[in-house]
Amino acid sequence: MIEEKEIAPFIEGKNISLVASNLKFIDLYAKWDNDPAFRHVSRNFIPISPEAFKKFFEKKQPNPPNEIFLNIWHKKDQKLIGYIAFNHIQWANAIAGIGLVIGEKEYWGKDVGTEAVALFLDYGFNELSFFKITGSMFHVNVGSWRVAEKVGMTREIVLKKQAYVRGEYVDEYQYSMFKDEWQQKRKQFKFLLSNDEVKISE
Repeated sequence: MIEEKEIAPFIEGKNISLVASNLKFIDLYAKWDNDPAFRHVSRNFIPISPEAFKKFFEKKQPNPPNEIFLNIWHKKDQKLIGYIAFNHIQWANAIAGIGLVIGEKEYWGKDVGTEAVALFLDYGFNELSFFKITGSMFHVNVGSWRVAEKVGMTREIVLKKQAYVRGEYVDEYQYSMFKDEWQQKRKQFKFLLSNDEVKISE
């Protein structure tokens, strides 16, 4: 059981917070990544242990880092439900990839993934000054590419028969968004809190 006092909010939305990673959560990460319902569409074909996540978080990152990893905390249910990350960050080019896992399946199809990605895009473009953010997923991962389209990302590339999933070759979709596109679209997302809505402890 994860207590709220163990959660360190970094970005707050209406329904979720994006919170700092913690080694106490590695069992959850392994459970999510090894879940058969998820691992087939994400191509996790080798079991991932909690120890592997421990090594990942303990390794020394370059400065600036090439990955930024945050957990997704459901505020009403007081529960960790997944994680989101920037990966393959190219600081010189101001480009990064984005990855999302909603590990608790009861939250699939409930727009928490859309909220998490919108919050992270806003962070990436307006705090980290990225110029372009990309995302890749296989076409069988319908939830992921629907989230990409809901936040306004564009399908740039289709790589035909790029991976072998459950007996057939499937396509890979690559999506992208530019900073100026996000600035036009961000106004429509009501779960992006304004500065005066974020509670500041005195």
